[in-house]
Amino acid sequence: MSTDDSSSTEVQIGAIRTYLLLDGPRWLVVVGILSVFFVAVLGLVAIDPAPLEGALESGDTAETLFQSLVTAIVTGVTLVVSINSLVISQELGALGDQRERMGGSLEFRDDAADLIDEPVSPMAPAAFLQTLLERCNDRAGDLARAVEDVGDESMKEAVSVFVGAVQEDAERGIEDLEGEQFGTFAIVSAALEFGYSVKIQQGKRIAREYEDQLDDAAADALDDVLTAMQLFGPAREHIKTLYVQWELVNLSRGIVYAAIPALIVSIGALLTLDNPGSVAGRTLGVANASWLIVGAATVSVTPFAILLAYIVRVATVIKRTLAIGPFVLRELDDDNGTD
Repeated sequence: MSTDDSSSTEVQIGAIRTYLLLDGPRWLVVVGILSVFFVAVLGLVAIDPAPLEGALESGDTAETLFQSLVTAIVTGVTLVVSINSLVISQELGALGDQRERMGGSLEFRDDAADLIDEPVSPMAPAAFLQTLLERCNDRAGDLARAVEDVGDESMKEAVSVFVGAVQEDAERGIEDLEGEQFGTFAIVSAALEFGYSVKIQQGKRIAREYEDQLDDAAADALDDVLTAMQLFGPAREHIKTLYVQWELVNLSRGIVYAAIPALIVSIGALLTLDNPGSVAGRTLGVANASWLIVGAATVSVTPFAILLAYIVRVATVIKRTLAIGPFVLRELDDDNGTD
């Protein structure tokens, strides 16, 4: 395989992985997981030299399977209730704690309003992040104009690379956030695209290395860009926290809703599949009893498919944003901190 083919394959695999872990609708991922489960288990049953109906006649295969699934479903719902209690507990607290949270939130919003030169900052999360990104973009443009007359070419080149990275990511984020409502992953995805940690590090490196070459106007413009990004950081982390709590609540509700039909199917299979002769015949070369048992098992594992689909995305988001500030935990292309 050529190098180009290998690179293309890696890009495709990366796109598929990103879609499954982050971008794909969770219901579609759940359907995919259940489809793979159904096809894989039915395939194993079909190629088994000892037919499943024979095992049903000689033992309690179906009974043991669905007894285990009933126990697992009840245990899983209990686990979900515990997760929900953990999320709810973070919203509960004494009056003093709630007042402190309120004060911190209002103080941060006042700082954001000062940054964007508006009386108040936007209330909608998407509009709030979008406004901060617009300010980062504008101040990066001010920095580029401030160094136009500076004679140091190496400094101008460093600033040009820095400004280009800030504006490119900011413009993409602004576009992706347009019209988005909170509760969708699109807001978090757009916010994650703006790598403020790396850019803060790059900006501080420029300020330190070219301290003597930067005049007052350029130094103030660079400081303005850094201030805007330093405000974007905690804003993104706060909205990410709200999103994770939102997703965990959705996960809890989804599992509780799915547990009801899963329990009905599991208990129904446990009570009715004790006589394999009641499901006679074959379809596509596979015994109808096998189709029925594998289908019932697939419905029974639906709560776990929902758990997997949601937890994988939440865990991936948290892993990508473990550090706040100029710390990057993923591998970088060079020691300058470039993506």
